[in-house]
Amino acid sequence: MALPVMSPLVSERIWALPIGAAPVKFLQYLVFKSENGGALPSQKAMAVDYKVTPSTVSTLLDPLFELNIVLRRRAGERGGNRYRLHPLAAKYDSIESMEAAFTQALEDMKSGRLPTINVPEYRAAPPAEGRPELRIA
Repeated sequence: MALPVMSPLVSERIWALPIGAAPVKFLQYLVFKSENGGALPSQKAMAVDYKVTPSTVSTLLDPLFELNIVLRRRAGERGGNRYRLHPLAAKYDSIESMEAAFTQALEDMKSGRLPTINVPEYRAAPPAEGRPELRIA
């Protein structure tokens, strides 16, 4: 069984997301629990599996909605919401399927059918050599 291919666009910038630690941790859970391509379980299923209340799931999802990392759509009159990871933040079963999804996502963003993901860009280049000087506060 092949391991899923992870999109680097969010995972490599997760440290720079302008959200708290709890939503970042929940995002990691969502990536793990998502299907290839980004489909996510229902909010109720997330709450049971993550061992929190549905209102806590809503609180954890809110900043991810604002960044367009998690997308939601109404499923119908009584169907509730459906959730999925943005295609640029999802995992895939192969590099080829990830590349195809990225190509489609870029076309969809250009045409306005898909919101742009709001992940911060690099503000400073990472160190070219050696390790960064990290200290515990």
